[in-house]
Amino acid sequence: MTLTLKVSDMKCENCAAKISESIQVMEPNAKIDVDLDSKIVTVDSGASDESIKQAIVTAGFHVEG
Repeated sequence: MTLTLKVSDMKCENCAAKISESIQVMEPNAKIDVDLDSKIVTVDSGASDESIKQAIVTAGFHVEG
């Protein structure tokens, strides 16, 4: 399942890497695409939406919506 999330406080490559690492700790097989310009994170994974959102929040970021 593909989930698209807006992470407005993501500002740099280090932020993107931190978010990707946090998701992959929880879901190692996830395919993650981070678009810094639009501040969109797209995750293709079998994990629940809530667990992916929680991984991003745990990394220190806010998920809109």
